[in-house]
Amino acid sequence: MTPADKSGGERKDAIAQTDPREELVEHLPALRAFALSLTREGASADDLVQDTIVKAWTNMDKFQAGTNLRAWLFTILRNTFYSARRKTKREVSDSDGLHAARLSTRPDHDGRLALRDFRVAFEQLPDEQREALILVGASGFSYEEVAEMTGVAIGTVKSRANRGRRKLAELLHLEENEELSMNDQVTLAVMAPNQPVRR
Repeated sequence: MTPADKSGGERKDAIAQTDPREELVEHLPALRAFALSLTREGASADDLVQDTIVKAWTNMDKFQAGTNLRAWLFTILRNTFYSARRKTKREVSDSDGLHAARLSTRPDHDGRLALRDFRVAFEQLPDEQREALILVGASGFSYEEVAEMTGVAIGTVKSRANRGRRKLAELLHLEENEELSMNDQVTLAVMAPNQPVRR
């Protein structure tokens, strides 16, 4: 065995020996942001993150060492949310769109998009589009990772993200090719037409 082979083997052993439970805390902010985008309410988001961590902790033997822990956690959170929603079936009905229409207004302050206006518009998107934008844009997952997490084709993920961006632009009264003049990186990532490069 060459020294290079030996050092490579030692690195693999170190990865295998690292307990993924030690990394859970690093992913809490991203998990809470994703939970908040799904639940739209702080206390519910905190409960969802807590349920996710408990499930991850008790099922850690099912996690494959060396794979993407963050994607695994997001998948657990997403499945927990939709499972609970199917059980409770609590949805706000706005079939005629009157409530949604009252929520969005274009900001009139020197052309800058207010974060509040973006959030109001973002919450009007269908769940699938909002989820795709959060995962692909704000959370930085690849289309392939999101497709695997959500159990749909890559083309479906791309379509949901693109339709979500178009709907946001419409709700925010943005003209074609008009750029957001906002420094909030999450908002810019969500609205960016190109998928971010993960490093």
